[in-house]
Amino acid sequence: MNSVQDNKQPILSTIFNTKMLICVFTGFASGLPFYLLIQLMPAWLESEGINIKTIGAFTLTQLPYIWKFLWAPFMDNMSLFHLGRRRGWMLLSQVAIFIIIVCLGFFSPQLDILLIASLSFAIAFFSATQDVALDAFRRELLSDKELGLGNSIHINAYRIAGLVPGSLSLILSNYFSWDIVFIVTGCFMFPAILMTLLVKEVSTQVPTKHKIEDIITKPFIEFIQRNGIKSALLILAFIFLYKLGDSMATSLATPFYLQMGYSRIDIGLIAKNASLWPSVIGALVGGILMIKIGINRALWLFGIVQVVSILGFVWLSIEGPFDVISRHQVIILALVISFEALGVGLGSAAFVAFIAKTTNPLYTATQFALFTSFASIPRTLINASTGFMVEYFGWTNFFWLCTILAIPGMLLLFKVAPWQVKK
Repeated sequence: MNSVQDNKQPILSTIFNTKMLICVFTGFASGLPFYLLIQLMPAWLESEGINIKTIGAFTLTQLPYIWKFLWAPFMDNMSLFHLGRRRGWMLLSQVAIFIIIVCLGFFSPQLDILLIASLSFAIAFFSATQDVALDAFRRELLSDKELGLGNSIHINAYRIAGLVPGSLSLILSNYFSWDIVFIVTGCFMFPAILMTLLVKEVSTQVPTKHKIEDIITKPFIEFIQRNGIKSALLILAFIFLYKLGDSMATSLATPFYLQMGYSRIDIGLIAKNASLWPSVIGALVGGILMIKIGINRALWLFGIVQVVSILGFVWLSIEGPFDVISRHQVIILALVISFEALGVGLGSAAFVAFIAKTTNPLYTATQFALFTSFASIPRTLINASTGFMVEYFGWTNFFWLCTILAIPGMLLLFKVAPWQVKK
């Protein structure tokens, strides 16, 4: 009896602690600007009469998510505002994101499209910078045992943050002008700013020398030497491909729902209810499962759910578009959104835990940024062409293509995360 209680206690203490609460705040802070760019921005441009090819090309404003590894080495070695290597950069980027989001709504997509693209690029730049600091802070905060659950909670808080630009903001846009919508959306950065001011910097080993090779080259050399060049390349290929399919499928989700006949308020209300609970349940179940089965097996199981969730878009594209939105059509959208939230949430949780496990604590920010930059390449460069793909193939064939492109990443699991190796 005592042994059973001893086994339960570590799990409970892992779940219910201050570190996991901090992961909620880091996830929400990271997710809000990202989902503003991929959910609210396309809906705003669509409602203002901007064509689907231009909306798809707007994905290029997210290039900083790819480039962030370029300035990450300097973030590993510089402190701002006497707050430490992580908190100073977190505060700078969070305040900048708030200011830029508030400014967005005062411009017209029809008249100021280039300026809006520049502001979107700036949001992506400071969001990517925030991600570098938050990822490093979280990796240094969590023990290896806590990585699975902590990153699961982070990812699901990240997705829950999407309910603000992807649900609340869409609903508000039916009743208020867009400047009010963006001001309200921007104010949701305040909890992140407060969290940054209240938490303590995690004490970690810092390089004692600050030569240029320490700052730039050593993090990359260390990764290759530790894994060997063949394994290092396989890891990078896996990171590039694992979320390619679902990233493409969700890149134009909001315009897709609108073209299927749903209104912005339909999407907002349904997304609020259909994606929240699968995300929350996924965080708890996925995190606890990773403690039990390890990150490798979670990548397999959660990856399968992630691939299958793309088929929901295929189903909806076959059923639609709808002239009148009935209860049946509402149920279809709810099922697609909820399963997508579960699948992508679970897959992302295991994926980020894998990335965290692959980093060296001495170069956390740089290596974490390198890996997540590789993961961002499909989302940014390839997704910029999704508008043209949809126009050429149609929605149904496009989503079938996304499903096929999700398979190579799964096959690489045989090399980078074998099922039989439980870790």
